[in-house]
Amino acid sequence: MNARALIALAVADFRERVRRPAYAATLLAAVGLACLAVPSAASHWTILDVGGYRGVYTSAWIGTATALAGALWLTTGGFYVVRDAIGRDERTGVGRLLAATSLSTPAYLLGKFLSNFLVLASMAGVLALTAPLMQLARGESFAVDPVALLVPFAVMTLPPLALTAAAAVLFETVPLLRSGVGNVVWFGVSMAFMMAGQGPHAPLGGFGVRQAADSMRVAMTDQGISVRSRDFSLGLTMVDEPLRTFRWDGFTPDGAFLGGRLLFFVLALALALLPALWFGRFDPARRLLGAAAAAEGAQAAGSAHGAAGPPAAEPQVPAGFGAVPASAARRGRAFPFWRLLAGELRILAQGVSRWWWLAAAAVTVAGFVTPEPTMLLPVAWIWPVLLWSRLGTQRVEHGLDGLLGAYPTPSRRLLAEWAAGVVFTAVTGVAPLVRMAVAADWPGVGAWAGGATLVPSLALALGVACRTHRVFQVVYLVVWYLAVNGVAAVDYMGVVRSGGSPAGPSALAVAAVALLLVGAALAVRTARHATR
Repeated sequence: MNARALIALAVADFRERVRRPAYAATLLAAVGLACLAVPSAASHWTILDVGGYRGVYTSAWIGTATALAGALWLTTGGFYVVRDAIGRDERTGVGRLLAATSLSTPAYLLGKFLSNFLVLASMAGVLALTAPLMQLARGESFAVDPVALLVPFAVMTLPPLALTAAAAVLFETVPLLRSGVGNVVWFGVSMAFMMAGQGPHAPLGGFGVRQAADSMRVAMTDQGISVRSRDFSLGLTMVDEPLRTFRWDGFTPDGAFLGGRLLFFVLALALALLPALWFGRFDPARRLLGAAAAAEGAQAAGSAHGAAGPPAAEPQVPAGFGAVPASAARRGRAFPFWRLLAGELRILAQGVSRWWWLAAAAVTVAGFVTPEPTMLLPVAWIWPVLLWSRLGTQRVEHGLDGLLGAYPTPSRRLLAEWAAGVVFTAVTGVAPLVRMAVAADWPGVGAWAGGATLVPSLALALGVACRTHRVFQVVYLVVWYLAVNGVAAVDYMGVVRSGGSPAGPSALAVAAVALLLVGAALAVRTARHATR
């Protein structure tokens, strides 16, 4: 396959993907990020803080601040936008068509990598276009320097995005990582990469933080301002007083730093091509051979036990989906709610391995013996994230939406699904609840109750609206991470304490948000049911 055909494949895939709502939503988030990276002079929120100072809003400072913020956001969030390229080819049958052509596996993987990178680079491009607008809007410097604005994006933002694009290809070719497990794993990997990439000894120069920070400290020293090397902070933080200013005209990347940037792309290419060792490129022959080998193994096992192997099984409907008999449909509202709830609980727990339950039990036991009752609540309420993401999505993902759409009272089934999520959330977080009740920590109990209703409500609303499990997984991981890191405004669990009481929103406010989310899910489901 020649280079022109490869580029055409990547561009065609890129054009298809930029039409999706998720792409537009991520672009809007990128624009909002640019505004956060360049806050007003009186703001108490900042992304880039150098010992209580920030640079005057020149092209160099704004370009660097938005480029670093974009590298952090797009490395984590951009992965979830681009990671379904191979899976979409498999679902739509395009992969089968490509398997019948002369397209080689390395060429296919390289095309998907280039497409991923183009999507992420276009998002970085929106940030770069927003940067000069923010400079003019803040009004501290009207001299726009295109080079000072764009160089940080080229050397700080694009190299990590190449690794993100390659990781998305790799994750889609590994069976375990193709599922929701991959979403959770990537969140942890990206968080670790963020922290490592900002350190003084970051591999390959990381995000370029050290180079920019060294240049800023030199400029501040020349202006009579003394700061320590560890006073450089990158990330959304709140400060007691608005930051003071100093003049910084940017930094000039040296040869060693630029060499590290090139190695980023080399490593990304190697990572994207690595799956060629095992990826079958949708070749039906490989699947048939695998199926034949499995059938022969099953027949041999049956003969060894003196019995024929079992016949080929038909696609299975998850347990609980068929729990509504025809007589129940005729009875309509007379159908007992508890039977619906029992069926939804079976659906929610379907296919969960015993190891998952053992780990959940271990977390529960640990919750009874830890000194602080809320210490393990974040662990207890992150472990079931993949199960919560099933709420509102399984009927679509299993192709049963049309069948269940004929059920006479869709609102009752949705409420049963939500109640199953609440029960599951309560069970996984029971240890902190008991500990707080014994200690008469009633504000903590209230916060726990609010969180127990909010989590399944959020999962159900996003699942019903978006009809995919990935959106909740991403949104919840971000909210959970902020709460664990002490951002009280989003603390739905009551783990951020002030004077011994939860410092976040009141339990009533959290419960009200949960009810609004359930109402939104019910409205969407009812509207879809009415248009059938």
